[in-house]
Formats: sequence, C-alpha cells, structure tokens
Amino acid sequence: MSRELDQEFMLDREALAHAVALMGQTFTASDFAKLGTTLPESGIGSIETLDQLAPIVLGRAARLDAPTAFAHKDPPTPWVTWATTLWNASLNQNLLHPATAPVARELEEKVIEWLAPYFGMSGGHMTPGSSAANLTALWAARECADISEVIASEAAHLSIKKSAHILGLRFTAVPVDDAGVIREEALPTDMHKAALVLTSGSTSVGALDPLTLIGRAAWTHVDAAWGGPLRLTRYADRLAGIEHADSVAVSSHKWLFQPKESALVFFRDSLKATEAISFGGAYLTEPNVGLLGSHGATAVPLLAMLLSWGRAGVAQRIEHCMMMAQKLADFIRGDDRLELFAMPTTGLVVWRARDPRMFERLLSELPIGMTSTVTIGQRKWLRNTAANPNADIELMIHTIKKVLGES
Repeated sequence: MSRELDQEFMLDREALAHAVALMGQTFTASDFAKLGTTLPESGIGSIETLDQLAPIVLGRAARLDAPTAFAHKDPPTPWVTWATTLWNASLNQNLLHPATAPVARELEEKVIEWLAPYFGMSGGHMTPGSSAANLTALWAARECADISEVIASEAAHLSIKKSAHILGLRFTAVPVDDAGVIREEALPTDMHKAALVLTSGSTSVGALDPLTLIGRAAWTHVDAAWGGPLRLTRYADRLAGIEHADSVAVSSHKWLFQPKESALVFFRDSLKATEAISFGGAYLTEPNVGLLGSHGATAVPLLAMLLSWGRAGVAQRIEHCMMMAQKLADFIRGDDRLELFAMPTTGLVVWRARDPRMFERLLSELPIGMTSTVTIGQRKWLRNTAANPNADIELMIHTIKKVLGES
C-alpha cells in the first residue's frame, strides 16, 4: 500500500520558477500590516505566501547591487551563490555529524585547503562571521599560549573586546595615530602573557596595522575580516608578513562576495589549535571543532564562486573596487571644497566638506546607500566603502558635484 507524500517537502519546479520570476520584478509598495499581529491559524499556501512576502522582502530591502551602493562593507552576491544556497536549503546538511553532511564536510576542507596558503596558514574552518572567527582564534590563543590578556588598538572591531570579555581575559586598548593605525610606541613592553590583535582593514577607515609587530606577544591574531582577500590580488604585499601570525580571521561575506553568514578562521599550527578547541560527546562520531554545534554547508556557495571565477576572477572584482575607491579619493582630494581623511589603502574613502554646514546636506541629498558616516575623535566624516563591483563611480562623483552646487 503506497502512502501519500507531503508535497511541501518535494521539488516543485513551477513554484521555484515563480519565486525566481518575483526576484526580477520591481515592487514600489508593500503592506507590512497584511502579516497581522498573531500567528495565523490556517496557512494561505506557498505560492500565495511568496506573492505576499515579495513586496516586503524584495521591495523593502536595501539594494546592495545598486549603481550608487557604496556605503557599507556588505556586497552584492553572485548568482551562483543564490543557486547553491538554494541547494543548501533543500538538503539541510549538518556538519556536526559526518552522516548528515558527508560531502559538505569535505567541501569545507577543500575551501580551507585552497585559501589557507594565501595567508601562510596550515588549516582552519568556517564560522558564521568574523566575530565568531575572532572569538575562536582568541579561544585557541588562551588554550595554546596560556594568555591572560588581549591587546588591540582602540580602532579594533568591537568583537575583539567582546571576545576578551567572554573568555575572561583582560582587554587593553592601545591608541591609534592620525591615520587610525595602532601606535607601536604605546604597546606594553611585556606581552608574554598576551594575545596581540592586529587589524588589517579597520571598520572606520580601513587602516592596516603594521604586521611587523607579529611575534611581539605570546600569540598574534590578525583580524583581516575586511582586508584579508587582498592577499588574492595584486595588492597582496599590503598584508606582507601575515604568514607569521598565529591565526587569521577573514570575512567571506565581505570581499569574497558571499551570502551571510560566512567567514573563515585560519591557524598557522592548525593541528594544535584544532585539538585545543575540540570537544567530544556520546552522540558524536567525531570531535566537534570550534564554537558551533550544528552548522550548515556555507562552504558550498564559496567553493562554487571560487571554482567559477578562479583566483584571477576574485582578484579582478576586488581590484576593480580598489580602482573605484582610488578614483573617488582622487576627485575629493582635487576639490578644494572637500577634505580627504587619508588615501584609501583597503577601499574605504573617508571624507567631508570643509564647510561644516554641508555635512547634513550631503548626507541627506546623496542617494540612500551611497554614503555612511563615521565619527573619528569628535569629528564626523562621510564614508564610502568599495564593496560593490557594479557601482557606477562616475555617477557618484557627478552626484556629489550636483549636491555641492555644480551642474
């Protein structure tokens, strides 16, 4: 006797084609109130749900692929990652258990095998973001190097201080210079019980801490969440020396153009670090490595993009972003009405009008998603981040000129 299968768990090509078609539509209005305030007793069906949610999810989202999307470190994603993310959702692999993710575990190992050498590391694993990668690295530092303190610049990502707090480690913030770089002379002379965190691409201005400081402390971790992918490009020398670090964090949902949440943590001595942060359990056939228990196959979209583009393709997109940042910086530096914070080293352009009265006008009249703000000391600046390869730099420069009163 055959049993009837629940079709909601089966492939519906027409429904998925409908979902893709909705992605290509433009939605001008969305009624969020239609969702109601309580969980519906009866569902409306999958196709009707897609039609109701599309104006909300697709219509009200920030367009990171827009020609003037240049404000944040959140890039658009290549379509091959959409397809493989759909595969992941349909399979729901769990890398905690080899039996539930046999090939997904091997694919993550392949991604690590491909990327770790660019940082001089011997291995690592994926995490759902660089905050988790930084925490994992400092956890390994505590276990492997017996550290009791974390030292980082005052411009370090907030995850560094949070990680120290979670791990029960003392946190020391070191001042930065006028360019946002850690002050070498302000470092403690004795760091034999400390992990020194160096930032390769700071959040506010994209500054690069000197990697010549690696080795001064018991453990050196490089937070290369933003700047790390430069190692695959002709700008690789800007991170020269990173191979001497004990650990490196890279956010693949930034300059590796991946969907959230996707990041990597690498270790120079991966065997020792992995052993230090692994736990077993009665229900596990292999030790659980790192912070996460159940976790999905985030390596699949990353591997697909790397296979599709190759190193040269990844480099071309990042180098194009760097070119756009340079072009914007050159324009700002050449306009007497504007002030440039510093020439961009990792694709971040920080600037403002010399007339303080123009700050709010620029912020309000420039297109949404083009410019963000950052406070450095007590001063407010505008910030552009070159994360969108499809941005139109000429249009953005023209728009700035227009706001400044130039036809």
